[in-house]
Amino acid sequence: QVQLVESGGGLVQAGGSLRLSCAASGRPLSTYNKVGWFRQAPGKEREFVAAISWSGSSTWYADSVKGRFTISRDNARNTVYLQMNTLTLEDTAVYYCAADRSATRSTRPRDYEYWGQGIQVTVSS
Repeated sequence: QVQLVESGGGLVQAGGSLRLSCAASGRPLSTYNKVGWFRQAPGKEREFVAAISWSGSSTWYADSVKGRFTISRDNARNTVYLQMNTLTLEDTAVYYCAADRSATRSTRPRDYEYWGQGIQVTVSS
Protein backbone atom coordinates (compact mmCIF):
# COMPACT_ATOMS: atom_id res chain seq x y z
CA GLN A 1 0.00 0.00 0.00
CA VAL A 2 1.25 3.45 -0.85
CA GLN A 3 1.48 6.39 1.52
CA LEU A 4 1.04 9.82 -0.01
CA VAL A 5 2.36 12.97 1.63
CA GLU A 6 1.61 16.44 0.33
CA SER A 7 3.92 19.42 0.80
CA GLY A 8 4.37 22.93 -0.52
CA GLY A 9 1.17 24.51 0.69
CA GLY A 10 0.89 27.75 2.59
CA LEU A 11 -0.23 31.34 2.36
CA VAL A 12 0.13 33.28 -0.87
CA GLN A 13 -1.25 36.52 -2.22
CA ALA A 14 -3.74 36.55 -5.04
CA GLY A 15 -1.94 36.39 -8.36
CA GLY A 16 0.93 34.45 -6.86
CA SER A 17 2.14 30.90 -7.37
CA LEU A 18 2.72 27.75 -5.36
CA ARG A 19 3.97 24.30 -6.24
CA LEU A 20 2.53 21.36 -4.39
CA SER A 21 4.35 18.06 -4.20
CA CYS A 22 2.94 14.62 -3.52
CA ALA A 23 5.59 12.16 -2.41
CA ALA A 24 4.83 8.46 -2.40
CA SER A 25 6.35 5.83 -0.15
CA GLY A 26 5.66 2.18 0.49
CA ARG A 27 5.18 1.33 -3.15
CA PRO A 28 6.52 2.95 -6.30
CA LEU A 29 4.34 5.70 -7.66
CA SER A 30 4.65 4.04 -11.07
CA THR A 31 2.40 1.29 -9.67
CA TYR A 32 -0.51 3.70 -9.91
CA ASN A 33 -1.88 4.44 -13.32
CA LYS A 34 -3.39 7.71 -12.33
CA VAL A 35 -2.56 10.28 -9.69
CA GLY A 36 -4.79 13.24 -9.08
CA TRP A 37 -5.19 16.37 -7.03
CA PHE A 38 -8.44 17.29 -5.37
CA ARG A 39 -9.38 20.15 -3.09
CA GLN A 40 -11.98 20.89 -0.48
CA ALA A 41 -12.97 24.33 0.73
CA PRO A 42 -14.86 24.84 4.01
CA GLY A 43 -18.49 23.88 3.65
CA LYS A 44 -17.99 22.49 0.16
CA GLU A 45 -17.62 19.05 -1.33
CA ARG A 46 -14.29 17.71 -2.39
CA GLU A 47 -13.69 18.62 -6.01
CA PHE A 48 -11.38 17.45 -8.74
CA VAL A 49 -8.47 19.67 -9.74
CA ALA A 50 -6.16 17.73 -12.04
CA ALA A 51 -4.87 14.24 -12.76
CA ILE A 52 -2.11 12.55 -14.70
CA SER A 53 -1.59 9.13 -16.21
CA TRP A 54 1.26 6.75 -15.36
CA SER A 55 3.44 7.87 -18.25
CA GLY A 56 2.55 11.51 -17.87
CA SER A 57 1.36 11.60 -21.45
CA SER A 58 -2.24 12.18 -20.46
CA THR A 59 -3.42 14.94 -18.16
CA TRP A 60 -6.86 16.31 -17.43
CA TYR A 61 -8.00 19.37 -15.52
CA ALA A 62 -11.03 20.98 -14.00
CA ASP A 63 -12.24 23.89 -16.10
CA SER A 64 -11.66 26.24 -13.19
CA VAL A 65 -7.89 25.65 -13.24
CA LYS A 66 -7.15 25.09 -16.93
CA GLY A 67 -4.42 27.37 -18.13
CA ARG A 68 -3.33 28.20 -14.58
CA PHE A 69 -2.39 24.84 -13.02
CA THR A 70 -0.03 22.21 -14.39
CA ILE A 71 0.28 18.66 -13.12
CA SER A 72 3.42 16.61 -13.71
CA ARG A 73 5.06 13.51 -12.33
CA ASP A 74 8.55 12.18 -11.82
CA ASN A 75 8.32 8.43 -11.31
CA ALA A 76 12.02 8.20 -10.54
CA ARG A 77 11.48 10.52 -7.60
CA ASN A 78 8.11 8.99 -6.72
CA THR A 79 6.59 12.44 -6.79
CA VAL A 80 3.73 14.23 -8.49
CA TYR A 81 3.64 18.00 -8.69
CA LEU A 82 0.94 20.61 -9.05
CA GLN A 83 2.20 23.96 -10.23
CA MET A 84 -0.40 26.59 -9.42
CA ASN A 85 -0.13 30.02 -11.02
CA THR A 86 -2.31 33.12 -10.97
CA LEU A 87 -3.96 31.99 -7.77
CA THR A 88 -7.29 33.50 -6.76
CA LEU A 89 -9.22 33.61 -3.51
CA GLU A 90 -11.40 30.80 -4.86
CA ASP A 91 -8.38 28.48 -4.89
CA THR A 92 -8.24 28.53 -1.10
CA ALA A 93 -8.80 24.96 0.11
CA VAL A 94 -7.21 21.88 1.53
CA TYR A 95 -5.51 20.09 -1.36
CA TYR A 96 -5.32 16.31 -1.47
CA CYS A 97 -3.21 13.98 -3.54
CA ALA A 98 -4.84 10.70 -4.58
CA ALA A 99 -3.73 7.64 -6.51
CA ASP A 100 -5.35 4.65 -8.10
CA ARG A 101 -4.23 1.59 -10.01
CA SER A 102 -6.96 1.85 -12.62
CA ALA A 103 -6.00 3.56 -15.85
CA THR A 104 -9.52 4.83 -16.44
CA ARG A 105 -9.60 8.61 -16.53
CA SER A 106 -11.78 9.98 -13.79
CA THR A 107 -12.61 13.17 -11.96
CA ARG A 108 -14.58 11.45 -9.19
CA PRO A 109 -13.03 11.10 -5.75
CA ARG A 110 -14.52 7.62 -5.35
CA ASP A 111 -12.40 6.40 -8.28
CA TYR A 112 -9.18 7.05 -6.36
CA GLU A 113 -8.27 4.50 -3.73
CA TYR A 114 -5.34 6.04 -1.89
CA TRP A 115 -5.29 9.50 -0.38
CA GLY A 116 -2.87 11.79 1.36
CA GLN A 117 -3.73 13.75 4.49
CA GLY A 118 -4.12 17.03 2.66
CA ILE A 119 -2.37 20.38 2.85
CA GLN A 120 -3.77 23.85 3.30
CA VAL A 121 -3.49 26.45 0.55
CA THR A 122 -4.68 29.92 1.49
CA VAL A 123 -4.84 32.76 -1.02
CA SER A 124 -5.14 36.24 0.45
CA SER A 125 -6.21 39.49 -1.17
